[in-house]
Amino acid sequence: MKPAAFRSELSPDWCPGCGNYGIVAALTRAFAALGLSPDRVALVSGIGCSAKTVHYLNAYGLHTLHGRGLPVAQGLKLARPEFTVIAIAGDGDGMGIGAGHFVGAGRRNVDLTYLLFNNEVYGMTKGQAAPTLELGAKPKGLARPNLQARVNPLALAYASGFTFIARGFAFDTKGLSELIAEGIRHRGLALVEILQPCPTYNDLHTREWFAERIYPLEKTGYDPEAASPGAFLEAAEAWGERIPVGIFWRRQLPTFEERLGLAELPKGAPAARARALVAAARI
Repeated sequence: MKPAAFRSELSPDWCPGCGNYGIVAALTRAFAALGLSPDRVALVSGIGCSAKTVHYLNAYGLHTLHGRGLPVAQGLKLARPEFTVIAIAGDGDGMGIGAGHFVGAGRRNVDLTYLLFNNEVYGMTKGQAAPTLELGAKPKGLARPNLQARVNPLALAYASGFTFIARGFAFDTKGLSELIAEGIRHRGLALVEILQPCPTYNDLHTREWFAERIYPLEKTGYDPEAASPGAFLEAAEAWGERIPVGIFWRRQLPTFEERLGLAELPKGAPAARARALVAAARI
């Protein structure tokens, strides 16, 4: 199946130059590379520019409440474990109002992929500082420099228990699609933070600014499966003149589904599953 099979008939209404276009392209490439079928893929989002992604892809889509996409995605995956479930959030949606759910999800290790679109501002509501914007930064959407320290999604994911942690760049479509595919292949909870420019409100970290600084972590000899916590944090905290992208952390631990014993249940919709259990009980 080709990437175009995963594109819906709706035309995106994001601003010209928005990184979301590259993310959608990377998603469709990843789905095609994995041989997935649209009727077995479900995307769940919250509120914000990133949340519109579910409308532009040919798959099941749930557009939920602000900050609540991740718990809905977990429930969906537990109800339909045979589905490939992708949770989508912006930096404000995921690291602000949704941060508590982010930490709780890390403890469970449900087998799904969480894509965090990070442009450091609230792009839908006029460019206020998102939790990922560093202290003292002043993009054009702010009247004064940011007064709060930034949240590091990679470090928070590690502290919360995510078993796959990666970072990509929205305009490196090939590299990002490979990271997303690796996150989907991973058995457990995977985070892919996606750095992206907001051409309308973030005039500090533009596409050109990122392109000059980003480098592949793997080319430094870094091993995400053997890295110590200290090595991980050193790589995750790197920001400024040099910004690494790639897979930062990968560990294989029992998933929440395995702890619940879901692998022993019949597949399919919950109603069909219930009928199968009743039929089995009558034998």
